[in-house]
Amino acid sequence: MIRWVLRLAVVGYAVGWVADRWLRTQVDDGEVPPIESLVVIDAPIERVWAVLADIEGQPRWMADMKSVRMLTPPPVGVGSRGESTVRILGMSVTDPVSVTEFEPPTRFSVEHEGAFTGSGTFELEPGADGTTTIVRWVETLRAPVFPHLGARAGFPVLSAVFQADLDRLRRLVESGAG
Repeated sequence: MIRWVLRLAVVGYAVGWVADRWLRTQVDDGEVPPIESLVVIDAPIERVWAVLADIEGQPRWMADMKSVRMLTPPPVGVGSRGESTVRILGMSVTDPVSVTEFEPPTRFSVEHEGAFTGSGTFELEPGADGTTTIVRWVETLRAPVFPHLGARAGFPVLSAVFQADLDRLRRLVESGAG
């Protein structure tokens, strides 16, 4: 029985490795493709920024982020570090991040430095009349093993999760509770 399980594991690993290598050839630069989400919020950009850039408050609208704490003292800026507990595809992981861009009230980026590496960027721009805000979220996550296979398998799920997070952000800001 143990030999059978071992053989199955070796074959599974080989198949995963081949699939991951092939999927890497299907993208122009060999990188894992990003997940892009967008929402329009009925609030001015400063109000949206205040909620979005409240890093310790992000679990209020990011459903899979269970907790977050800053490791560096305020104020938040480029070089600030934090750590969160996140559920990714059913697994709880610690996600240490570094802030790589912080340009109030329009741009906020982090670099993920844990088992799942990558980056995330929020871009905000005022709507045509200034009473709405367009929020774009671009997230790239690389799994520790078979990153291209993981990205392909996880893309539909994570796309839905990130869009739902932005929809919760919109409801939080528009309700005035943020």
